[in-house]
Amino acid sequence: MASGDSKAADKGLQENQQHTANEEDFAKDSYGNLPLIQSKEKNDRQLLPVRDVNEALAKQTIWVRGRLHTSRGKGKQCFFVIRHQSATIQAVLCVNENVSKPMVKFVANISKESIIDVEGEVSLAPTPIESCTQKNVELQVKKVFVVSAAEPRLPLLVEDAMRPDEPTVADAQAGPHVNQDTRLDNRVIDLRTPANQAIYRVEAGVCKLFRDTLDAKGFVEIHTPKIISAASEGGANVFQVTYFKSNAYLAQSPQFYKQMAIAADFGKVYTIGAVFRAEDSNTHRHLTEFVGLDLEMAFSYHYHEVVDTIGDLFTQIFKGLAERFATEIAIINKQYPCEPFEFVEPALRLEYKDGVALLADAGVQMGSEDDLTTENERILGGIVKKKYHTDFYILDKYPLAVRPFYTMPDPNNPKYSNSYDMFIRGEEILSGAQRVHDPQLLLERVKHHKINIDQIKAYIDAFRYGCPPHAGGGIGLERVLMLYLGLGNVRKTSMFPRDPKRVTP
Repeated sequence: MASGDSKAADKGLQENQQHTANEEDFAKDSYGNLPLIQSKEKNDRQLLPVRDVNEALAKQTIWVRGRLHTSRGKGKQCFFVIRHQSATIQAVLCVNENVSKPMVKFVANISKESIIDVEGEVSLAPTPIESCTQKNVELQVKKVFVVSAAEPRLPLLVEDAMRPDEPTVADAQAGPHVNQDTRLDNRVIDLRTPANQAIYRVEAGVCKLFRDTLDAKGFVEIHTPKIISAASEGGANVFQVTYFKSNAYLAQSPQFYKQMAIAADFGKVYTIGAVFRAEDSNTHRHLTEFVGLDLEMAFSYHYHEVVDTIGDLFTQIFKGLAERFATEIAIINKQYPCEPFEFVEPALRLEYKDGVALLADAGVQMGSEDDLTTENERILGGIVKKKYHTDFYILDKYPLAVRPFYTMPDPNNPKYSNSYDMFIRGEEILSGAQRVHDPQLLLERVKHHKINIDQIKAYIDAFRYGCPPHAGGGIGLERVLMLYLGLGNVRKTSMFPRDPKRVTP
């Protein structure tokens, strides 16, 4: 055969093969990459949340949208898992009269974490699918379209990030363990794990329960400045910022403004907002920016009216979390096992001197006017748990020397004060006190602490025109959640944590 004839024959064969391939791909309209969604036109297609796919939908054809969590293609089949938030379902794609080999190959090559739309018929699983949340059903796939493709090389895999911090032998064999810095450096991917999806829903629940409980008690939500002229606590742990031609500070606390609201006759107030602490503390429980849940309340004759209110607030939060977030807590416990949370009602209240005595009985010696160290707090928490069967308790009547200048002294013992801390699993989560509402006594306390009076003149002036007796406290949201869930590190409950070494992402 002449050379020209040979080339023509080869070209004809290629065209015929391409034509045949196109003819064979009868499913070409059932898969592919969707055009960029720019809201060009509306679509009345209903996408069902993965968590709602169950046995009641058997034999029905539905659409779901989620991420390609894992996939396993072999020959004429491809099994893949679709994940949406914390729910997962298995999908099965097999070559048949409606599914072509090229379609199976296309789906098998979709990169993990890509967002996909899938049409499929719900079928009952022959045996429970233990690796998915939707254990009793699976999808027999008819169509698959990529909505948003992920890059083929990911800095970490969600399935790896789902493993416990202290993996078992089986976990270690299943794949690599992701360390904390890698997680935080790639936080957007890390936050996709079922445990993280659940953690931040529970965190939202704490805020809602805090707000709803206080609203029901007659509190008013207020919003306070975060740029202030002087350190809230009278200390040096503040971030200084340039403020036009002078300097200002980021608020360590809404303390002054809560009290000024009480002086302005709001009676009971609370606020939820960012708090900044310039402490070079690289510990499991310190952040330089966190969410403060703060409250302040006028009382009639005794600050225990406020202590009891705060104790009941925590009781309502604990009850609400157990009732409303049992599913999320179970998801979190699967990756981060933790003993069930215990509390008593009403909340247990001990005096500081009684706590010191309990420590002494356990062989821990400390001065009656010394502040509790972190280790002694932990030991005391263990003692209280064993003796009173509660993970939450209140320690009242702290030594005056270890409290801020605005703390009311104990009238019966000038070495102590009308102040209190509250603890979860042996760690402090609230610090509070009756505040000094008399301007003369307040000036004495300011001078005693050697604080520049000029810097806090507006605060002191607020008490010159009559102010009701009041008390309150400040709560660290992330720390409460860390301890309630037993997560071991506050960075697990801060969506984008800030500490002395991290200001990104």
